[in-house]
Amino acid sequence: MNWHGHIVSTPDVLKGTPRLKGTRIPVSLILGYLANGATTDDLRREFPDVTSEDVAACLSYARDLSEFEGAA
Repeated sequence: MNWHGHIVSTPDVLKGTPRLKGTRIPVSLILGYLANGATTDDLRREFPDVTSEDVAACLSYARDLSEFEGAA
């Protein structure tokens, strides 16, 4: 999944917090719901503008962040 088409970060919206493109829904909110056991269907009921692809993009984004290697 290429998350780049689904997730944006701009300083003028949510102070640059990564969010779903075209919304004010932060990636962290979606990940939090998933961490607490919500399903994609649950998220889509709660946030009708969120697609299954958006949810997959959030997970892909989190995976990419977890693989980032900082300088030691």
